[in-house]
Amino acid sequence: MVSCEWTGTMNLTEPHCGTDLGLMRTKAEPQEDGSYKVSGQKIFISAGDHDMAANIIHLVLAKIPGGPDGIKGVSLFIVPKFVLNDDGTPGTRNGVSVGNIEKKMGIHGNSTCVMNYDEATGYLLGDAHKGMRAMFTMMNEARVGVGMQGVSQAEAAYQNAVEYAKDRLQGRDVTGVKNPDGPADPLIVHPDIRRSLMDQKSFVEGGRAFLLWGAQMIDQAHRDGNKDANGLVSLLTPVIKGFLTDEGYDMTVKAQQVYGGHGYIEEHGMSQYTRDARIAQIYEGANGVQALDLVGRKLAVDGGKHLMAFFELVKSFCKDSAEVNDDFTKDFIAPLKAASKDLQAASMYFVQNGMKNPNNALSGSNDFMHMFGHVCLGLVWAQMAKAATEVLDAGSSDAAFYETKIATGRYYMARRLPATQLHLTRILTGAETVMALDAASF
Repeated sequence: MVSCEWTGTMNLTEPHCGTDLGLMRTKAEPQEDGSYKVSGQKIFISAGDHDMAANIIHLVLAKIPGGPDGIKGVSLFIVPKFVLNDDGTPGTRNGVSVGNIEKKMGIHGNSTCVMNYDEATGYLLGDAHKGMRAMFTMMNEARVGVGMQGVSQAEAAYQNAVEYAKDRLQGRDVTGVKNPDGPADPLIVHPDIRRSLMDQKSFVEGGRAFLLWGAQMIDQAHRDGNKDANGLVSLLTPVIKGFLTDEGYDMTVKAQQVYGGHGYIEEHGMSQYTRDARIAQIYEGANGVQALDLVGRKLAVDGGKHLMAFFELVKSFCKDSAEVNDDFTKDFIAPLKAASKDLQAASMYFVQNGMKNPNNALSGSNDFMHMFGHVCLGLVWAQMAKAATEVLDAGSSDAAFYETKIATGRYYMARRLPATQLHLTRILTGAETVMALDAASF
């Protein structure tokens, strides 16, 4: 598998249960030789079957009969497509087959399969009834990877939109003609096109920095045993996954919009970025679930220690950066402080109102996840701008790059980061308007 001669899958979801895996029906009957017979059906299995590898190793969540009820009775099994011979080579075909290949909105290069297990030979991975614990060893990295998909799709769409905006002639600049030898000026002269491109550019560069920070913390946790890094990245993982994929999808739509009608037809290929980015908001835990996980579980872990560590990180950076220069303080430190205070106010509201009525917290979970994401991008943009300022002060030979970086960060702080005020306002309204209607009234 490491050499990619074999590939693998992860089998969680069943037709009747997705996030609520305690409802799982797939079973694994123990055999005298220590193996298990796995039977059941799994859906939404990415790369469930194909001819590009000599073997496919399925990791399958299933219940051993007689085990605990619900999620506590779930175990994890290795189920190969081909049972191995004694010498380790693929042998006889296992009792696993494809029931259907899904027709999807996007990611058409990936076969998303219904997988049927009919007394397939499987082998317990880890301890019995501890399958969720085993599975979650990969979850932080998997969700960071999906966050990267959101940023990557936005980046590719943005690169295309920039080229089109520079090339496509449409209208004249209201402040004066910029292309006197042509019938019109390029799209990129227009403020609304600039706004859209700056939204995209500031997101993809900030999102990339946020991802690298998260990946670095995972390395610190796994390689150095750094518990603080593990705690912080666990807190931020729902933000990385949820915020970056929600925003990434929105940015592909903005890039498509730059093309006007040409973005909607298939000739330019812009619709593919939007279709492909859409799945990232759903798999590895739908973004609504990410928000619930963040507010309902992650904030309170270790008594809120990791949330407080994040606030201290922001506070320390602002304090240490106070002497950079007046423009940096005005353009980066002041808006970062204001956004962090909004996030703290939302956190305090959850503490004061969430226990009395959990819906007060959960109704604001999506807003909180997005608010948190904006603060994180505000922090990394301030860090990048500080580094760029220091390099410029030292006399960089690539001044244009660093000046562009600062200007892009300044845009994010001025035009994107104030969204925290809107999210806070909505959070403070609580659950009353969200939960007002009876189900029959919808």
